[in-house]
Amino acid sequence: MSDRFTIHSLKGWVMVAAAAQSVIAGVTSGRRAQRMVAILDLVSERGSVSLAELAETLDISAATARRDLSDLADQNLVVRTHGGVTALERGREIPVALRDTRFQEAKRAIAKAMVQRLPPEKHVIALSGGTTTASVARALANHRDIAVVTNSLTIAGLLSGYSGVRVVMTGGFLRPQSLELVGALAESTFNAVNVGTAILGADGISASTGVTTHDETEARTNLAMVTKAQRTVVVADGSKVGAVALAQVADIGQVEMLITDSTADPAELDRLRAAGVEVVVVDVGK
Repeated sequence: MSDRFTIHSLKGWVMVAAAAQSVIAGVTSGRRAQRMVAILDLVSERGSVSLAELAETLDISAATARRDLSDLADQNLVVRTHGGVTALERGREIPVALRDTRFQEAKRAIAKAMVQRLPPEKHVIALSGGTTTASVARALANHRDIAVVTNSLTIAGLLSGYSGVRVVMTGGFLRPQSLELVGALAESTFNAVNVGTAILGADGISASTGVTTHDETEARTNLAMVTKAQRTVVVADGSKVGAVALAQVADIGQVEMLITDSTADPAELDRLRAAGVEVVVVDVGK
């Protein structure tokens, strides 16, 4: 009975995840998704951007810029104004369906380096949500015997077809921006299992503020994962190194290793090493 319930529940959660993804994926693919992320970055940096500025900066036509802005406004990611666009709020989180188009080559290299540092057999890992941890999940395809505890619907779906991977899914409330299950139910699952390696994505990591993310509830859930693990490894592309988000997930003293790419700020990497973190820097394309 319990096995059937687990399988059916996981299928249901994956269906919810797919439905949530389709809201954004229906208007974004390939180059257009990357362009829309570039628009969000530009609006976040400047606060407001005119249609003419946007077209010139991204080398696109005014008609293309207008269509992109309309779709982003429909997703409540920006506010349209007469002749341009303004940020909805500072530091607003980019939805996972758009974030997955960024720094893909770096994320694949980071994931490969992470999996190479796992035991080849019989190991338990925890994976937080995020696009870099999703790359780690994909890189587990050929692992012979590993158990993965996760609160991410996206990661559970990716791992469901891998014969050498057993998946343990937490309960919790669905956070649609990241497709993660968070809250007391998720935390109790992490508290009930013994994890060898917690693999943690991040919106920011620095020597002074530790590992940070955009959402406080997500931060508490991920802290439960870290607390039960024998070691914690942060996987983050170079843009996250030195960045600081709203809520702290873990103090830097709780992080054993950071795997990042060569675009990371060298001075911040030195500060992280001085704080006791082992830093692994991958060359993109290797």
